[in-house]
Formats: sequence, C-alpha cells, structure tokens
Amino acid sequence: MKRSILIAILILGIAPFSYAQLTDLGRVEYTYFPQGSSENSFKRFRAFVNVPFKLSEDGYLVTGFEYRNFFLKLEDPATLAAINKTNLEHYQSFTFSLGYTDKFKNKDLRWALQGEIKAASNFTDGLIGEDIIFGGSGYLIWDRTSEEDKEIYDKPWRLVLGLNYSTTAGRPFPLPFINYYREFHPKWSFGLGVPKSNVKWEFVEDMELQGFVTLDGFFANIQDGTVVTLENGEQKTGANVGFTTLLGGLGYEWEFVDHILFYVYGGHTIINDIRIRDENDDDVFTINDTGSFYTRGGIKIKI
Repeated sequence: MKRSILIAILILGIAPFSYAQLTDLGRVEYTYFPQGSSENSFKRFRAFVNVPFKLSEDGYLVTGFEYRNFFLKLEDPATLAAINKTNLEHYQSFTFSLGYTDKFKNKDLRWALQGEIKAASNFTDGLIGEDIIFGGSGYLIWDRTSEEDKEIYDKPWRLVLGLNYSTTAGRPFPLPFINYYREFHPKWSFGLGVPKSNVKWEFVEDMELQGFVTLDGFFANIQDGTVVTLENGEQKTGANVGFTTLLGGLGYEWEFVDHILFYVYGGHTIINDIRIRDENDDDVFTINDTGSFYTRGGIKIKI
C-alpha cells in the first residue's frame, strides 16, 4: 500500500511549471535569491500538503493545497526609474488540486489525471477574476522500482510521459512532459526531465548528496495594472509579473526521523528572467536579470 500511495503522490504532483517533483505528503520551505549586480532580491515561503484517499485496489483520489508567499525587494536604480514599486513587491498564491490515478487492466501501466485552480496576485483589492488560473494534466507511468521489480531488474527505472495545460502559458494547446528515473547502483540514482534533473548519492545511511539542474519561478496578476516608463519615455501598462529561473547546484538531505527529512540546496542561477508583461502576455519590462547565488531549505514529510 505504501508504494501505491507514493506513486499516486508522485504522478499527481508532477507538472512542467509547478517547479517541483512532489513525492511528498507535505513540505515547508524558504527560498532566498539575492540578485547579483543589483539591489533587488527575491524571497519565498512555500508550504503544501497532499492527502490521498484509496478508492479501489489501485485507484487513489488525491487532494492537495499549496500556499506561496513571494516578496520581491526592488531597489535597483534602473528598476525604480521605470516603475513605482508600490504594490509590486508582495504576491501570494493559493492552489487547490484534485486528481485521480489508477492502473490499466494489465497492471503494468498507471494513468493519472489532475485538475487545479489557483489564485495568484498582489491582492490589493481582494480576489478578482484576473487572479484565477486553471490547469490540468494527464500522465502515463511505467514503474519498475518496487521491491519485486528490484529482484528482476538490475537497474530499476521509472518513465513518466504527460501533457500539461495552464491558462498562464498563453497557448491554446497542452505542453509535453517527460521524466526518466534510474537506479544505477545501490547508493546512486539519476533523474532526467523537466522541471528537474539530478544525480543522487547516499553517502551514509539516511543522508544523501545531489547535484541538480532545475526550473523555478512564479506567475501572478497585478491588480489594477502598473505603469512602466521605458528608457525612450514611452509608457506601457503591466498586467502581470512572471519569474522563470534555471538553477544549478548541490543539495543535502537528512532523514532524521522516519519519513521526515531536513534539506538544504544552494547554487547559482543559469537563467534569471523576471519580467512584467501586458494583458496579452507580451514583455513590457525586464527587471535586472543578472545571475546570482541562491539558497533553499526546509522540512518535508514523505512516505
């Protein structure tokens, strides 16, 4: 049963722009990005919980809730010359998800569907229609990592293929998703895909080191818009803010109590893209995008 619940959480938690590969029942996390060559910085608090309900032998209904609190400290002179930072520094998001996963009749293949509704904004005037974001995902998974499979396969593996659609993508079609995981040694494994690729090493019992490359970010509505003054004096209206970053670094995890882990990651941004966009999602202004070091840490609960 533990393995079935874990797969339910794994499948229903993965989405290309959810910026996490969730195999967890819960997590509390803090992230800090001090932007290089700039007075700007980015801080985020994040917490979520996933609750599975067994409905059949292999079928699970999974409900989830996530809260994110973002703070953009805007002090870079070029940024302040273009915008009025009032009401542009603090954002929140609330996400509710519902999914279902089951196996096909041959038991070798699992499928999953998930829908979510999110409110993401600076919330200066409460909740409005433009704050609401809808998303949906569908997945197929081939999994060969159970204890029974490990007796058959010398190098256990898992492959996930899927499609994800979100109204924040600005495209009328779903985006593809792929993730491949393989254990190539009793203490070594790797994962390839989006949003994260990594290599893990269990150097002592209950402690792991990893090297990784991952995507992170957020998207939020700017209520009432904001006026952006360009260098040529032209003024445009920003309707939302988006932050997409590609990170590389090292991580440490310690399972100090059964199923409860402390973790800390650190590294450097490879791509650091913070943009204000208009109502058509066209770029209006790029906030200082110089790469920087970052750190992230927290506690997670997993099966």
